[in-house]
Amino acid sequence: MRILIIEDDIEAAAYLAKGLKEAGHHCEHAADGDQGYDMAARSGYDVMIIDRMLPKRDGLSVIEQRRKEGDETPVLILSALGEVDDRVTGLRAGGDDYLTKPYAFTELLARIEVMARRRNPGEVETVYRVADLELDRLSHSVKRAGETILLQPREFRLLEYLMKNAGQVVTRTMLLENVWDYHFDPQTNVIDVHISRLRSKIDKGFDPALLQTVRGSGYSLREPD
Repeated sequence: MRILIIEDDIEAAAYLAKGLKEAGHHCEHAADGDQGYDMAARSGYDVMIIDRMLPKRDGLSVIEQRRKEGDETPVLILSALGEVDDRVTGLRAGGDDYLTKPYAFTELLARIEVMARRRNPGEVETVYRVADLELDRLSHSVKRAGETILLQPREFRLLEYLMKNAGQVVTRTMLLENVWDYHFDPQTNVIDVHISRLRSKIDKGFDPALLQTVRGSGYSLREPD
């Protein structure tokens, strides 16, 4: 998903963006209410995560104005204010959900994916399957033939992208842009190394092999014909 984070705490925003990117989403950040409002008005996002207390323009006024202008993008409000009245005020301002700080990242991730799925049923998958290989995005778990497979964060993101495009040829350029966030070729064997590690974990000891090398083109995750 394409996600806008409006948060004035730079460290908190960086932590949140890092986690969301590792979960396969694309994030953009605004550090105050005015900038956040302008970005929300210019670009279409799948979800917006908005801190309630912001400089220049508070989060609730950003949401209220966007709603008046017909923007129906799902909004998750983040706030240190956690009383019932605070949550009700946020929801009445146009928020779709309200999460009190400090929060667990896994809960935040689940909430935004549920919001997006409600708006576009079927577009946000949380579980991918190819043959007996299963990846659960919410629990960040991978199993093959019922056996749990432990992956490093980058390996998980690589497998997620391959499973999302199961049956198709995924080029090296596609992997660099969508898994490593590179928009240039670093001239390294980073992809080969990670593909080799991933193959040893998801295919070694299992039958059939699912991760295929398509010579001269890239890779494909599929069940052999």
